[in-house]
Amino acid sequence: MKVRWTGAFQISSVYIGTVVGAGFATGREIVEFFTRYGFFGLLSIIAAGMLFIFTGTKLMLLALKTGAKSYEEFNIYIFGQTFGHLLNILFFVMLLGVTSVMFSGAGAVFQEQLGITKTVGVVLTMGLALLVLLGGIKGLFAVNIFVVPIMIFFSVLMCVLSLKGGGILDVLFITPEMTSFWGPITSPFLYTAFNLALSQAVLVPVASDIGDEKTIKAGAIMGGLFLTLILITSHISLISLPGVTHYEIPTAEVMKHIARNFYWIYILVVYGEIFTSVIGNLFGLERQLKSYVKLPSIWILIMLFIASYILSLIDYGNLLSYLYPLFGKISVLFLFLIWMRAGRANKKTPV
Repeated sequence: MKVRWTGAFQISSVYIGTVVGAGFATGREIVEFFTRYGFFGLLSIIAAGMLFIFTGTKLMLLALKTGAKSYEEFNIYIFGQTFGHLLNILFFVMLLGVTSVMFSGAGAVFQEQLGITKTVGVVLTMGLALLVLLGGIKGLFAVNIFVVPIMIFFSVLMCVLSLKGGGILDVLFITPEMTSFWGPITSPFLYTAFNLALSQAVLVPVASDIGDEKTIKAGAIMGGLFLTLILITSHISLISLPGVTHYEIPTAEVMKHIARNFYWIYILVVYGEIFTSVIGNLFGLERQLKSYVKLPSIWILIMLFIASYILSLIDYGNLLSYLYPLFGKISVLFLFLIWMRAGRANKKTPV
């Protein structure tokens, strides 16, 4: 059977859109995990890209092999009844916490860049998310297919413009003083583990919906490659910004300095990147809750919005700094077990 490239593009778009959340889009996440380490951070990004390609592919192919239609079924199959149920509870809490980060990031865009209150930004994002999610997986595909190519274009554009004056080698080989020797070594594992553990909420049902091994493999590899491209270009842009660690939305500051004419368009792109992750996380949360709570989807989503809104009232920068590294460490176990399970599956049937 040939690769269905439309399906592969849908998979890659959802994969990228789910990983690229508030921290990624605004640049805070890239700064926290990579850019503050300079050249060593660039090496960490390359390692993270390889993990996204390899492990993301294995995750989706295992989901197809197991016949799982939700990440709850997938975790129970992979890790057993007891441990699988514990992981599902943990991932639910993690997804809810990270969704609150996304809403907080959307509020930060409105407050810091548009001068509109954070509450208005969060409520507007919830309303738009509700409209998309009521359309099910088709709504998820539609938004990601529209936003992701624009996201990739602007990421490359920002990188090119930031290097317009030359000095690419000076930028790439910056080596700031580091407080942690292990930081750039552990960052690719923590970062990819965290993102893949949460992305399974979307990737598992998407793999089930597509249902073709070659198409899934092509989509996962394509998604991993483009994620690597976005990470590298964003890192190059951010590392050229003086005092990059002091900004809530450093990517917007870069664009403001190098291409003011594109600034407001880029703010919309940043918001779109946050939005794709919001709807991806909520899609997974709603799918899991629906198996326990016999309510229409709209009421489940409203409950999730209320819980996320309460958490989003906490400062966005603080949420990101504490939640992401903590969840990354917890998710490393998930990454390790996926590798083990994929290895066993390979011995039986090639995955």
